[in-house]
Amino acid sequence: MIKILNNKLLNWSIKLLITALMAWVLYYQIFAKENIDQIWETFLKTLRSQPLGWLMAVIFLMPVNWIFETCKWRLLIQGFEQLSFKKSLSAIFAGVTFSILTPNRIGEYGGRVLFVKPENNWKAVVATLVGSYSQLLAILSLGILGFAVFVSRHLELESYIFRSVLFLSFTLVLIMLFCFYNIDVIIPIAKKIPYLHKLKKFVKNVNVLRSYDTQLLNKALLFAFLRYMVYSLQYYLVLRYFGIEINLLTGFSGIATIFLFQTSIPLPPLMGLVARGELAIFIWTHFSANEISILAATFILWIINIIVPALIGTIFIGNVNILKSLGYGNQRT
Repeated sequence: MIKILNNKLLNWSIKLLITALMAWVLYYQIFAKENIDQIWETFLKTLRSQPLGWLMAVIFLMPVNWIFETCKWRLLIQGFEQLSFKKSLSAIFAGVTFSILTPNRIGEYGGRVLFVKPENNWKAVVATLVGSYSQLLAILSLGILGFAVFVSRHLELESYIFRSVLFLSFTLVLIMLFCFYNIDVIIPIAKKIPYLHKLKKFVKNVNVLRSYDTQLLNKALLFAFLRYMVYSLQYYLVLRYFGIEINLLTGFSGIATIFLFQTSIPLPPLMGLVARGELAIFIWTHFSANEISILAATFILWIINIIVPALIGTIFIGNVNILKSLGYGNQRT
C-alpha cells in the first residue's frame, strides 16, 4: 500500500514538474521576450485591418500537419503495436510537449513512448528515430533546392563556392537516401559498437528495422514530404497575412532556406525561437523592411504549430500513468 502511494506521489510529481517547466518555457519565450509588446501590437493591428482568411487557413492546416505525422508514426509502429488514431495523436502531442523542453526536439521520443506498452518502449524509440530521419531527408533535400533558388536570385555568392556547396549537399542527401532504404544494415553495426552491448534492450529492439520494407519506407517518406509542404504553406500564408508580399516561388525557396539552417544548427530549446526570428529577418528583409511584422509572423506560426499542440500534449500527459508506461509499477492513477 505504501509503495502504491509513493508511486502515485512520484507520478504526480513528475507531471507537476513537466507542467512547471512548460509554464517557465512559455513565460520565457512569450511574456519575457524582447519586443513582445511590439509583436502583439502588430498582431492586433493586423487582426483588425486584414481579412481573416490567411490566418484561418494557417490555423486549419495545423491539425493537418500533425495528422500526417500521426499517420507516419502509426505506420512505423504497426509491426509491434496497434494504437488507435486518437491514442497515436495523443502520443504525438505529448512528444511536442517534451520536445520544447529539450534541444533539437529530442524530447519527443520520451513523450511518445508513454503511450505504448512498456515492453515496446525501445521499439517505439527506434520507430521515432526512423520517422525523424525521414523528416530530415525531406527538410534537407527540399531545403537544398530552395537554398539554390534563393541564393541564385537574391544573394551574392562566388560561383565555385556555390557549386561546391550544392555538390557536397546533394551527395550527402544521396548517401542518406541510400542509408534510409538500407536501414536494416544498422543492426549488425549496432551490435559491434563498443559499449553499446550494455544497452541490451535497445540493441535487441533495433531488430524492428528488419520489418521496414521499401514500400513502407516510401509511405513514411511521403508523409514526411506532405508535412513539409503543409508547414511551408502555413509559413507562406502567415507571411502574406502580415503584409510581406512575395511570390510563391520566392516564398517557398526562402522558407526552405530557413528550415535548412534551422535544422542544421542544434540549439537549446530556449534559443529556438530566437534563432527562427534572426533567420527570418535575414531572409525576409530582402522583401520587407518591417522587422516587427517578420518577427510577428514567425512568432504566431510558432504559437499555432508548437505551443498549442504542446499545451494539448500536457493535458494528455496528465491522463497517463508515467511510471507504469515506463515499466515501473502497475498501479492505476
